[in-house]
Amino acid sequence: MSTPVPSSPDMAEQHPGEKAGLPDGQPPAGTSWWSGRSGLLLSLVMVAFSTYLLIGILTMEVGEDTDFPGPKFFPGILMVAGYVLAALLALHYVRSPEHPTETSAQRYRTFTDWSAVLWAAGGFLLFALTLEKLGWIIAAALLFWCVARGFGSRRPLFDVSFALLFSSAIYLAFAIGLGLNLPSGILGGGF
Repeated sequence: MSTPVPSSPDMAEQHPGEKAGLPDGQPPAGTSWWSGRSGLLLSLVMVAFSTYLLIGILTMEVGEDTDFPGPKFFPGILMVAGYVLAALLALHYVRSPEHPTETSAQRYRTFTDWSAVLWAAGGFLLFALTLEKLGWIIAAALLFWCVARGFGSRRPLFDVSFALLFSSAIYLAFAIGLGLNLPSGILGGGF
């Protein structure tokens, strides 16, 4: 996660369309076709993940008596969306590469917000470790709270209340709407 931080007030007065002092935002001379197209790596990662889903869907054994939508439906939606988004992202970076500009290098300092990363990763770890014992509603609410805290929210009572409401709604949608069983944990009497 990166946050732009202005380095000096004089830099803010520069023209927004000006790119490294070159006309029309052209890349510096002697750069390769790959210059400014590092975003294609994200597209490649999305294709790999979608292909992983495709292989999983094709090798999944599903009984003949399975009702619609079935276990292949939602992974199929994610797979198609992944391929479409990867193609659109690749098209964007092929058509308009994002060349680094001299003014942006002087104007912004970027950094990784390790606190946010640790809160989110810790929330996922806590969710994975406590899902069976605490149940979906409480574990998902803790995950939501950790991620909200990591992204800078400082209203814990509101976050916990909203997280419990949201995780309860998801639990009801899956349990009643789709007939799937999410772990109920301590709220369902299980320990």
